Amino acid sequence: MQNNNRSFLSSIMPVTKHLLIINLIVWLATIAFGRAGIIDLERYLGLHFWLGSEFNPIQLFTSMFMHDTHGFTHIFFNMFSLWMFGSLLEKVLGSKRYLFYYITCGLGAALIQELAWQFTWQDILASSVTGPTHNVQEIINAINSGHAAFTMDEFYNDLLMVGASGAVFGILLAFGMLFPNLPMYIIPFPFPIKAKWMVIGYGVIELFFGISGAMSGVAHFAHLGGMLAGIFLILYWKHDGTLTRGNGYY
Repeated sequence: MQNNNRSFLSSIMPVTKHLLIINLIVWLATIAFGRAGIIDLERYLGLHFWLGSEFNPIQLFTSMFMHDTHGFTHIFFNMFSLWMFGSLLEKVLGSKRYLFYYITCGLGAALIQELAWQFTWQDILASSVTGPTHNVQEIINAINSGHAAFTMDEFYNDLLMVGASGAVFGILLAFGMLFPNLPMYIIPFPFPIKAKWMVIGYGVIELFFGISGAMSGVAHFAHLGGMLAGIFLILYWKHDGTLTRGNGYY
């Protein structure tokens, strides 16, 4: 007799499953090592602004496997979204191409975040200093002359990003492009919303928050970077014929 009972893990596609496991292990290791005083993985593996001495190019990759250790919300929602949409997308793209897509979206998110910091670090510096002036050059001069509680390098190094959100937003983008008319139920709306409108809505919200500066503790431009990288890849694969309407994904 055939046993049709499958465990929860065995029902998840392999790359998605391993991504879930890796993210969880890294998150737990970050907490354990930090509390034991062994090493601060967030400072080494999280993405720093490129002008800071703690920046390392490998962080463009490693940061997508890091999460906030001050609570469970950050990693929960990222991993829930990865589990919910990742396996289906992996079936459509194939495991190898799906992994390539995931990593590319994560890298795109990190690069766009670096670009966002490049254009906004002076505003961030001005808003972080209290005093009679908010002239950036005067603030920099004061810091360089030792009249501040921190150095410019310390300021640069404090610009730090962690999280798989960019890669996850790329997955949401692909889901919306490949299954645009699939009805989705999203709290608190009591009615279904087509996947394409869900993705567009997420994009508009992230753009608004990124430009307005609202919810400044969230890397909104990184989310947009993951979606932007995803758009280019999906459109390219559609153009070269590897994703076609004949496959039934639309």
